[in-house]
Amino acid sequence: MAFDPFTAGFDLIKTGLDKFFPDANEELKGKLSQAAAEISNEYNLQLAQLNINSVEAQHPSIFVAGWRPFIGWVGGSGLAYQFIFMPVLNGVIGFFGMPPVFMSIDIGLLQTTLGTMLGLGVARSYDKKAGTDTKAMVRK
Repeated sequence: MAFDPFTAGFDLIKTGLDKFFPDANEELKGKLSQAAAEISNEYNLQLAQLNINSVEAQHPSIFVAGWRPFIGWVGGSGLAYQFIFMPVLNGVIGFFGMPPVFMSIDIGLLQTTLGTMLGLGVARSYDKKAGTDTKAMVRK
């Protein structure tokens, strides 16, 4: 900062203008830095969850490692009930003149879960076909 009154006045005016009209580049740099920090945080959270999933899948207990097959069996059983057993059983009951007893289920959530499981299965099949070494992807 200079000691002459004109430069000091201009510096004072510039400081005041910077307060009311901030530099757009500095503002964008701040937003970019904040977005990068949020992305890094989300990445670290997802990576931690993947590491937990990897450890769970290697567990010898069926109650820890068996939840993925359980979801598959429950989903498959729900679809089989909705599209095979329920219509056939209600048809047999209706043939004898009785009202339908077996109720239809809301399968929206079931389809979402099964679609996700099938999508993961397809991704894993692609990895196997491509020869991707998934053991090399695990962070140690």
